[in-house]
Amino acid sequence: MTTTNHPSENPAPSVRAALRSPTLLRTEVLAGLVVALALIPEAISFSIIAGVDPQVGLFASFTMAVAISFLGGRPAMISAATGAIALVVAPVMREHGYDYLIATVLLGGVIQVLLAVVGVAKLMRFIPRSVMVGFVNALAILIFGAQLDHMIDVPWSVYVMIAVGIAVIVAFPRVNRVVPAPLVAIVALTAFTLVAAVNVPNVGDQGDLPDSLPTWFLPDVPLTLETLQIIAPYALAMALVGILESLLTAKLVDDITDTHSDKTREAWGQGAANVVTGFFGGMGGCAMIGQTMINVKVSGARTRISTFLAGVFLLVLVVGFGDVVALIPMAALVAVMIMVSVGTFDWHSVRPSTLRRMPKSETTVMLSTVLVTVLTHNLAIGVGVGVLVAMTLFARRVAHLTETNRHLTTDDGGREIATYHVTGELFFASSNDLYTQFDYAGDPDQVVIDLSDSHVWDASTVASLDAITTKYERKGKTVTITGLDDASAERHGRLSGRLPSH
Repeated sequence: MTTTNHPSENPAPSVRAALRSPTLLRTEVLAGLVVALALIPEAISFSIIAGVDPQVGLFASFTMAVAISFLGGRPAMISAATGAIALVVAPVMREHGYDYLIATVLLGGVIQVLLAVVGVAKLMRFIPRSVMVGFVNALAILIFGAQLDHMIDVPWSVYVMIAVGIAVIVAFPRVNRVVPAPLVAIVALTAFTLVAAVNVPNVGDQGDLPDSLPTWFLPDVPLTLETLQIIAPYALAMALVGILESLLTAKLVDDITDTHSDKTREAWGQGAANVVTGFFGGMGGCAMIGQTMINVKVSGARTRISTFLAGVFLLVLVVGFGDVVALIPMAALVAVMIMVSVGTFDWHSVRPSTLRRMPKSETTVMLSTVLVTVLTHNLAIGVGVGVLVAMTLFARRVAHLTETNRHLTTDDGGREIATYHVTGELFFASSNDLYTQFDYAGDPDQVVIDLSDSHVWDASTVASLDAITTKYERKGKTVTITGLDDASAERHGRLSGRLPSH
């Protein structure tokens, strides 16, 4: 288990280095324990969303975390059962049953591996920074919003315990940075509820914990085209949502740790982990951003050890110490997740000074990503909308940078020539207006279109140039196009005269 680092970035500690260093190993072990505790109520909640027994979500979190610790490309990132995947596969469970759900998870994992092979990870370069900022801010809002269910219709003592938990998480690092503050808060509040016999909602109230290990499971579904038609749409949606969330999370961790990770390996690793999860009867999953922030940002973990131990500790806790884990007050875990949401939110992005300096288009992209994500509770949809808004605004901005200047000259024979000098990038958004920039009736018989300071990017531009030429020819005038660079000349020569006119 090694890490791949970019030479210009600070290398993360390797697994071997962590195993040889008591300090690093302690950090990884304690981080894994905190994450495992935070995974339990989340996995149970996502199981309820998907319509399955709590153990299905818990086993999925165990198998995903352990498998991705070996297969993934981003060390220290946590993958487990998630709400996004639960929402995608819930209709399959509701309409066709558990076996079809598992078949969907298996097919979704295979699709993720295939997407990784064809290079889907490379598409990450097309996600603008403003979309990433919106993604992070929306994530923080969703993490906080998910805690509200545990803060409604509860005893007043719950609010006091949440406040105390937050105070411990904020203050304890000033006293001791060896033990993670979230772990201290969880242990302290659990001990208080037991000693003081305070009756507050706890983990056990979320659902029954399993009392046995996961076993090998093969879905009992007919291997027919009809089965494929049922599960394929959900499997594809699961694959896309899972890869998008995982790669965005990996990029976020890259930024936090100043290290580089293998996104292609992460993509196929997620797929392989889902296949493993499906064969153990799990509901599937992807990267968990909240738990990853606990692991990396709050607890300081940097290697695959923490991810592996998070899965192992989760299984040990729910199977071996289920009775004890069930006593953990939800207030303690809510306090942890509230602080995760506060730490995740990019507060700099919403400062008045930042908003004044930032171009309005960038702010629009960020806000649209946040708004759609929060309204749909789906990070994939929010990011998709954000990218589309960014592309639209970029195309609009670039289109306005195109200019056409006309001047008249005479040749050696005294004939007048109209030369149009075009500057800017010519593509569908800018070339559609190009047709209107010419004086077809007033120009002399010789017209030159100089494209030496522009570039032809697509068929729309070639079609516009053909339309301009055709209109001049109808008036008995000759058009000469000059200044094409090699790529533009090749595209114009290949498509000119071969595109239908409209």
